[in-house]
Amino acid sequence: MNHAPFSNFDQLADEALAQDFSGWDFSWLHGRWHEEEPSWNYRELVQSALLHAESLLDMGTGGGEFLASLSGRPAMTFATESYAPNIPIARARLEPLGVKVLAIESDEALPLPDRSLDLAINRHESYWIPELLRILKPGGTFLTQQVGALDCIQINEFLNAPTDSDAAVWMLENEIRQLEEAGFQILRAEEAFLDSIFDDIGAVVFFLKIIGWQIPDFSIEKYRDRLLAMNEQIKDQGPFHAKAHRFLIKTQKR
Repeated sequence: MNHAPFSNFDQLADEALAQDFSGWDFSWLHGRWHEEEPSWNYRELVQSALLHAESLLDMGTGGGEFLASLSGRPAMTFATESYAPNIPIARARLEPLGVKVLAIESDEALPLPDRSLDLAINRHESYWIPELLRILKPGGTFLTQQVGALDCIQINEFLNAPTDSDAAVWMLENEIRQLEEAGFQILRAEEAFLDSIFDDIGAVVFFLKIIGWQIPDFSIEKYRDRLLAMNEQIKDQGPFHAKAHRFLIKTQKR
């Protein structure tokens, strides 16, 4: 579906760069970017885990949209967020619901007591395994859906762009090994490569703007020639196809 004249590269790119972004709200991409869902349902898995939890932490809550939508939240529910623009948004949404929003600077120092949580959930947020061990009760559950190291790597390849070397190890097998070595029992682990379709170059530019680790040195100026080539390919051949990389881990502290 054409939302703007594809021939006008600068207009599409400038429009994408001008868009505000907060709270992990991807609504600007509606109708311009389409991503396949994995076989698992993260929401349903969280809701099921909540049936057995009296305390909950949502790690990297963004603007609190997902956490606010859950039913059956425990009375003791916390959320962490490190991205400063999201913190007032999350507090405005969550604190009237009784959720304590904690501003953090590092995954390695969460302002929560030892062995205080039954359940920690994490969707696309970093984490530090020793800190998970500290804050979870014995038998506590950690449930996470992660963006893998190969996420939309086809964009990097087309643009001749480097990848984030620190993210290259972010793979399911590595996380399983480290969690098991730390003393967690793996209850479920799955991986998926999903269609991620960009209808116009503006959607690609917006994606690269907000997902800063995809191409750490991204700018229109630096990658203009290859972006123009991608724009021409989209005009001639249709949407640009990439593969989203996701993995799911459900684990329990022994």
